[in-house]
Amino acid sequence: MKITQADFIISAVQPHQYPDDALPEIALAGRSNVGKSSLINKMIMRKNLARTSSQPGKTQQLNYYRVNDMVYFVDFPGYGYAKVSKTQREQFGQMIETYIRDREQLKLQLLIIDIRHAPSKDDVLMYHWLKHFNIPTCIVATKADKIPKSKWDKHLKVIKETLEVDPRDSFVKFSSDTGLGRDELWAVITEATGTSGS
Repeated sequence: MKITQADFIISAVQPHQYPDDALPEIALAGRSNVGKSSLINKMIMRKNLARTSSQPGKTQQLNYYRVNDMVYFVDFPGYGYAKVSKTQREQFGQMIETYIRDREQLKLQLLIIDIRHAPSKDDVLMYHWLKHFNIPTCIVATKADKIPKSKWDKHLKVIKETLEVDPRDSFVKFSSDTGLGRDELWAVITEATGTSGS
């Protein structure tokens, strides 16, 4: 995928703030600090468009990034971070549920899991929620460069078994440092959105 343009568009909280240009949307969900922003930056080959933070729980809206005037990446708030209040967590949950349930432009959900760790209860809940709403899902195992290749299969098996992964769902190993999985993930996205890969 050749990236000719990538822009941060809006941090949205309410549906009326979402872009209305009908481009397909790819949403990203995952625990705080799982590497969602780094993944977006690697996918669009920009160092800092998606702001990475050493402070977990910083994203508190749906952050929209438009790529090649062709597709949006929609970055969800990270979940499972203790310093976010219960009320905020409930608001995030409602905001994300409304988006997942009602957003026609959502063509693919990326569930981002750190390959080094078994999925959390929140990861399992999110995955089952996506299946409940029949949302096309791709599981992305990030930070693959942080463990030896010889251990990949073992760790991927844990992820698949913990989530009870539907074998029809796409599954991509990814590294924001080395670029592993970038082309594969773009192929999944272009197929899901019906857009060309150029």
